[in-house]
Order: sequence, then structure tokens, then C-alpha cells
Amino acid sequence: MVGDFHNDSPQELDFELVRRVQRGESAAFDILVRKYQHRIVALIGRYISDWSECQDVAQDTFLRAYRAIGGFRGDAQFYTWLHRIAVNTAKNYLVAHNRRPPVDDVDVADAEQIGAGTRLRDTDTPEREAMRQELENTVMRAVDALPEELRAAITLREVDGLSYEEIAQKMECPIGTVRSRIFRAREAIDAELRPLLDIQSVTRERNRI
Repeated sequence: MVGDFHNDSPQELDFELVRRVQRGESAAFDILVRKYQHRIVALIGRYISDWSECQDVAQDTFLRAYRAIGGFRGDAQFYTWLHRIAVNTAKNYLVAHNRRPPVDDVDVADAEQIGAGTRLRDTDTPEREAMRQELENTVMRAVDALPEELRAAITLREVDGLSYEEIAQKMECPIGTVRSRIFRAREAIDAELRPLLDIQSVTRERNRI
């Protein structure tokens, strides 16, 4: 599908994918999820420190986006629109769990420029871009290294957005087994990400001093 418009700019590609989703092509939304899932998880990670919670909130973000995408008219770039949904979803999650959201939001204007493919802004240093890329690569390597049953379970949950019940039916196993596989998959991914996230946290603290 992507090959049909490989010469389009990133934002034009997003708009075309959105139009396809609006026409009922759910596979086009899968492409948008794969394109932005790691960036959305990283964004949510600025609000929520627990990796498994970030994954759940990211999934909720994409489900909300999927349900609302019929109203997307292209007044803003797709990532900016998705960014707003992610921030609101993360804040709502914190409030629902009696935790106070941070006062300093990630600026939406920065998201617009990142979504447009602008690489080096004042707020997007080469170091930050390299860290984001490293996080994405680490997640992909961690997922690829999972045993097949764990990889299938986490993909059905995080990418396809299926419930535990639906995954159990699809994988023909008890729900308890599904929960165990997803927990183990997240644990393995978290083990790979934790050193990088620790470095990122230390770097942010240094920049605030």
C-alpha cells in the first residue's frame, strides 16, 4: 500500500492513509500505528513512568484516535492531532488514578514540526533525535527477539488493539495464558529499554539544572 504513494511527503502520506481509513480500510490505520506507536509511547512516558502503563495508555490513545478519525479534516497534521489525543489520554489516566498530571505539557507546535519532518529544531537536538531513534530500534529488536507466542500476543494487544478475550480466542488459549504472555513480553521489552530510559531521565535532569 505504501508503495502506491512512496513519493509523497510524510504529511501527505499521513493524509492519504487517514482518507483510506475513513473509507473503511482498517489496514491503513495499522500503518499509522506502526509509524507513530513508539513516538506516542515516548510522549506518554513524559507523563507516566511505568512502562506497562505507558503501553496501555498508548493503546487507549490509538483506539480513541481510530474512533474519532472520521472527524479528522486535515486542519492540523495527523501527528499533531494524535499528539493532543495522547496528552489528554495520559492526563485523564493520571486523574483517574488520583495522580496529578505535570504542569509542563510537551508543546504541540514542536509536535507539528516533528510530524512535518523537520529534524533539528531548538527543542529537538541531535542527541534527543538519536535517543528517540535508539529507543525505537531497541523496542523493535526486543519484539523481534521474543518467542513467537509472546510476540504474537503483544502484537495483537498493542498493534491490533484486541481485548484479552479476543486474543484468547485468536490464539486458542485461556485468558490467563494471554495475560501471562503479554506480561512476559512487556517485561522483556522493559528490560531492554530500562537502561536507555534511565540515561534519558538523567539527561533531562541535567538539562533542568
